[in-house]
Amino acid sequence: MVTGRTLNQTTDIETLERVAAETRLRVLEMSSRAKTAHLGGALSCIDILTALYGAVLRIDPEHPENSDRDRCILSKGHAISAMYACLAKWGFFPEAELVHYNAENSRLPEQPSPGCAPGIEWATGSLGHGLSVALGMALAGRMAGRSYNCYAVMSDGECEEGSIWEAAMMAAQRKVDRLVAIVDYNKLQATGRVNEIMAMDPLPDKWRAFGWHCQEVDGHDMGALVAALERARAFGEQPSVIVAHTVKGKGVSFMEDDNNWHYRSPTEEEVKTARIELGLADASLLSGGSSQQ
Repeated sequence: MVTGRTLNQTTDIETLERVAAETRLRVLEMSSRAKTAHLGGALSCIDILTALYGAVLRIDPEHPENSDRDRCILSKGHAISAMYACLAKWGFFPEAELVHYNAENSRLPEQPSPGCAPGIEWATGSLGHGLSVALGMALAGRMAGRSYNCYAVMSDGECEEGSIWEAAMMAAQRKVDRLVAIVDYNKLQATGRVNEIMAMDPLPDKWRAFGWHCQEVDGHDMGALVAALERARAFGEQPSVIVAHTVKGKGVSFMEDDNNWHYRSPTEEEVKTARIELGLADASLLSGGSSQQ
């Protein structure tokens, strides 16, 4: 049975913030090396994933398929580089393997498939399905008498999908209290501002109207994120959602709130500049010493 945190998890906020900065650098180097897109949305959800894997989830990296584990689905699967980096950090596979992200025959593809790497629960390249899958897992756990929690990390743009709201209705109607959704609300999607494409505001009120316990937090305030996730886990009457206000490209000034980074990958010089901004000027966290080797 998974009864607590992994050996290297922590509730120390400064430690988690440092891990988040290092994870951002890893993701930057991964994108630069592999020439992959979706960097902005990966950077915006790193604090959320760090809080989950670093402090909240009941997981055992040595037994990633333990039937009592908490389940975490990155519904915005295009940001999978951030999740790979977190899984490596928290011991699911060697961090050195990140250099093979999106390489031929790698188990770290640009879009995840179920079981492609330890800790990956589901294929989420097609948006709008992660919440339904997490709901199904939570219902299965209830039927089996298990106490694990299920988490779905979603994008704001994917909340335009009707399947999200079908799952939201069912979860509330069935009072699925072991289901937590986290919306990475960075206000941008592939082709523009979310609220210019499909009016989402007031997003928290929509979730409340659907019968969910809803919290709003600064999605880059690590202490607030951990506290909100702990409250959601303890809330025992209905499903919970955390609307996390984030910035696309967070952590790198010339990437923040710039939607060009939905598709661009950084050059070696841009990675060097970002490394300085992240306070990691002397670090190269992928093996080989350079993001371009």
